Amino acid sequence: MKWLKRIVIALFSLALLGVGAIVAAYFYVLPDLPDVSTLKNVQLQTPLRIYSSDGKLISQFGEKRRIPLKLEEVPKPLLQAFLATEDARFYEHGGIDPVGVIRAAIVMLTTGEKKQGASTITMQVARNFFLTRDKTIIRKVKEIFISYHIEQLLTKDEILELYVNRIYLGQRAYGVGAAAQVYFGKNVQDLTLSEMSMIAGLPKAPSTLNPITSPSRALARRNVVLMRMNEVGYISKAEYQAAVQEPLVAKYHGAEIDLYAPYISEMARDYMVQKYGEEEAYTNGYNVYTTISSEQQLLAQQALRNNVYAYDERHGYRGPAAVLWTDTKPDNAQIKAELAKITPVQELQPAAVLSIDGQQASVLTAKGETKVIKWDGLKWARKFITDKRQGAVPKSASDMLTVGERIWIRDNGQYLQLSQVPEVASATVALDPTNGAIRTLVGGYSFSQSQYNRVTQAKRQLGSNIKPFIYAAALEKGFTLATLINNAPINKPDISQGTAWRPKNSPDIYGGPTRLRVGLAQSINVMSVRAMRHIGLDAAIAELTKFGFDPNDLPRNESLALGSPSVTPLQVVTAFNVFANGGFLVEPFYIERVEDSFGNVIEKANPTLACKPSNSSIQPSSDPMSFGEPTTPTDEPVAHCFEQTGRYAPQIISEQTAFLITEALKSVIWGGGDWSKGTGWQGTAWRAAQLIKRHDIAGKTGTTNESRDTWFSGFGPTLTSTFWVGFDDHGRQLGRTAWNSNGEKDQITGTEAGAKTAGPGWNEFMNNVLKGVPETTAIPPEGIVSVRIDLATGKLTRKTDYTSAFEYFISGTEPKEYISESQDENNLFIDAPTDDLFQ
Repeated sequence: MKWLKRIVIALFSLALLGVGAIVAAYFYVLPDLPDVSTLKNVQLQTPLRIYSSDGKLISQFGEKRRIPLKLEEVPKPLLQAFLATEDARFYEHGGIDPVGVIRAAIVMLTTGEKKQGASTITMQVARNFFLTRDKTIIRKVKEIFISYHIEQLLTKDEILELYVNRIYLGQRAYGVGAAAQVYFGKNVQDLTLSEMSMIAGLPKAPSTLNPITSPSRALARRNVVLMRMNEVGYISKAEYQAAVQEPLVAKYHGAEIDLYAPYISEMARDYMVQKYGEEEAYTNGYNVYTTISSEQQLLAQQALRNNVYAYDERHGYRGPAAVLWTDTKPDNAQIKAELAKITPVQELQPAAVLSIDGQQASVLTAKGETKVIKWDGLKWARKFITDKRQGAVPKSASDMLTVGERIWIRDNGQYLQLSQVPEVASATVALDPTNGAIRTLVGGYSFSQSQYNRVTQAKRQLGSNIKPFIYAAALEKGFTLATLINNAPINKPDISQGTAWRPKNSPDIYGGPTRLRVGLAQSINVMSVRAMRHIGLDAAIAELTKFGFDPNDLPRNESLALGSPSVTPLQVVTAFNVFANGGFLVEPFYIERVEDSFGNVIEKANPTLACKPSNSSIQPSSDPMSFGEPTTPTDEPVAHCFEQTGRYAPQIISEQTAFLITEALKSVIWGGGDWSKGTGWQGTAWRAAQLIKRHDIAGKTGTTNESRDTWFSGFGPTLTSTFWVGFDDHGRQLGRTAWNSNGEKDQITGTEAGAKTAGPGWNEFMNNVLKGVPETTAIPPEGIVSVRIDLATGKLTRKTDYTSAFEYFISGTEPKEYISESQDENNLFIDAPTDDLFQ
């Protein structure tokens, strides 16, 4: 009894000491214990996501990939897999599992190894939210007390929900939603039992048990999880045996991008970082919905690439990307391994030339496939000499290829084609005419090659794209589409430029007095200069400034009339949009709305509208290039043209002037006159008419000196777009080409220009984007009249033959005088000075 009493006293003393130690430890760490009540309103770190206007994921930014889920969204077998492996008594203990601690201790004492952990799911939540992974006694003490507090604050289901969303599962995946996507490319609800078990096995060691980096260990760990599920009764023996027989199919899956549009996503990312800071932007789970139309964006990207390929191939083949062997051919496995190191560029895939047979070649791809490039895919490849010269027309595949070369190939939709990475640059952007929403934006051929966004950053000379704005100013100064302007050499130089600047037409042909409509349609240089002389340089600069061009970019000399200002494609399309919408300068914008991680709208675009306010007290926007910065949403309804709320774009030209310029821009595409009578004439963009075959499109070509920049800008009933093609090296010319369409002989030799360099991209895009859009008929606005004029003089005529046509005029500006039957163009202007304007 004496010894028993001593033992009882000792045990009681030890218990008191233990309790005292626990109390002391608690008060010791109490100042450092976090406020676990924050778990009630925890915001899980989730990445920034960028979407198109129709909900297609464009891009995702952030170090941590997470897809937060409600507990009921997680499949029950997956939850059971975690419980069986990590904490089988989760729903029975109070945060610390004494049974688990004792079991782990016994295993450690008997084996000398830590084979079984004692951390509960609650303790893992405590560690993941509030503690580091340092293996110290103090951290473990804190973990225990935090776990106790968590159990008092949250229900078991709430704790488990935090666990499955917070736990790190390797490959930057946090939570089961992200892990399902990263390893299997699936939604968590679509996982098989085997796949769920693999994910449930990862928390123990996400790096060493990772199925991508350590597949054998991951497979063994998966089987352990399945065994535990069977032992605790979550799955049957048959289910266990079927699941362990399944092979490991995990592989890395990046973010499930629905629409690859990197330039616009980078703009949206930059906006969010600038506004919210990097930490908040990348972790708060913002969802940014852009104005981009996924369908139209894909069409724009493909049109730009096709156009760049066409230009590049016109100028010849620059040779192989590399030489893989010269004498002894490696085996195909070695060749495949070398090709696999090369990253594809857009549609271009690396390949090795295996053999050449007459007018075809066999190649090996990075996938190990042997393919044949036939003559249709080879015959374009004249040797590149310079941007202005190409070699002789090839006769056989050996003229451009040698066995052992590494080349680029692409499937052009009809056949396999020899290709090369283009050196030329291009950009395109399209706006909604009614409110300035950016529907497409492609800042270059390949974002992986160059992140330089040419739509917003590249200032390039505008060329003849400037002429519609010069003529718009001329119309406001009393000109009409029938005004005769002398198409003759300019003998009076512009002395402000310090040299005898005498602009010439391209081609260097002059036709005498010519109507303004024809001058714009055929892009006649000397007529544009004379029109600007009529309105005055200051008035021309003021007019261009109204269209949104920066006055600092506008030179104060007559070269302005031919497009010497350097501007961005976004500025160009914004200015052309004025003609498309009846005279309103709407602000371009690209962010439709921003939502937080709960789907609440925290920003919403407040675009300017191309319409007149019914309430004259409503003020128009004052910043023409603010990109429609999103504003905090209000309770007001979305503004439409028939409502009295909203921002209204300033009307910078009259609806009548916009209509007349649009009609002239249609002539750029469709020309005019009567071809059957020999009086027909083409506009510079006649190729658009051949392809698109609809009369509600309008556009303008643009080419700068020495063909360094080429443009095509225009619009249809629903969209305004511009295409630019040039080199990033401003000094490099686009050159000349020997067009070779049949692989046998030269057909056309000519200098690159807006119509054939940038135009085909615009033509393809607009042709595809307008399919299914009903063709519209131009309805003249109030204040427009139509009268029959004599095509030679612009005067009224009673004739109804090919020498006459109806022309539109602003009411009051139509001609009042009829041409006499004896009068013709020659005797009308015989005594006129060469630099005069004729009206």
